Amino acid sequence: MNAPQTQTIQMTRSTPHPEQARWDDASVAALFALPFNDLLFRAQQAHREHFDANRVQLSTLLSVKTGGCSEDCGYCPQSARYHTGVENQGLMQADEVIETARLAKENGASRFCMGGAWRGPKQRDLDELKKMIAGVKALGLETCGTFGLLKDGMAEQLKGAGLDYYNHNLDTAPDKYADIVSTRDYEDRLDTLGKVRRAGLSVCSGGIVGMGETREQRAGLLAQLANLDPQPESVPINNLVPVPGTPLADAEPLDWTEFVRTIAVARIVLPRSFVRLSAGRREMPEAMQALCFMAGANSIFYGDKLLTTGNPDVEGDRRLFAKLDLLPL
Repeated sequence: MNAPQTQTIQMTRSTPHPEQARWDDASVAALFALPFNDLLFRAQQAHREHFDANRVQLSTLLSVKTGGCSEDCGYCPQSARYHTGVENQGLMQADEVIETARLAKENGASRFCMGGAWRGPKQRDLDELKKMIAGVKALGLETCGTFGLLKDGMAEQLKGAGLDYYNHNLDTAPDKYADIVSTRDYEDRLDTLGKVRRAGLSVCSGGIVGMGETREQRAGLLAQLANLDPQPESVPINNLVPVPGTPLADAEPLDWTEFVRTIAVARIVLPRSFVRLSAGRREMPEAMQALCFMAGANSIFYGDKLLTTGNPDVEGDRRLFAKLDLLPL
């Protein structure tokens, strides 16, 4: 597969903000190279310009279809190609999903995300997904879905059912992508994001760090995201959770300072996006999470499980928020 160079991808939904910068890999890499304190100061400035620095958006994520995916993403325990102990579970019934969403709202979540382990859904899957989305939306929650590659017309159906956000991560830089996934191309991901934009949905797109990539490749991922036009409304930054049985089970952990730098650079180049601490947060000490919030993270997944890996529990998050004087958005 030939990886594309960093480029501006036109994803027409609305007129981009006139101040939206265009970033190349070298410019983003230069931000990573700033002295740590200077980088965090710049990120704080960007964050406070567009957000309340003491509020964090809370999302809950539920796996509505687990395991058995035909893709070979090297980080994913839900691939049918790997033996990870994840039990395959078919698509949940809408009533069960809606009840889970109701409980999430009672616990303070404002957005409910539904994830399905597919290369892409079939129309029969979409019919049940639309029932879930409509029911969750009726609770007064923002709705988000991540169901893989979308065929023509599917994004419009999801929008019609009440979906607000569609998540489809770029995962990594273009020149690293073929090391992680071989069953789809980078352009496939960009194509789905384009369909999502044209349908009028908001975009949630980010990536995973700690997969053996270089700092320059982390910069390349953020440059790709920053050059989406308009930029994603939500950007999840995942720290790899190595799962036994996957090709990345023995990946070298990313140094914590490099992860905080990634959050800070994401805030600077994506100043109006929600930057979310996603997978790997359970393994982060409270002080590291605090630095991530200082660096501009303003969204978390809230609850005890993130698809198939653990997540800090609700009470633990409440205690941390109290210590840091953070409030839910």
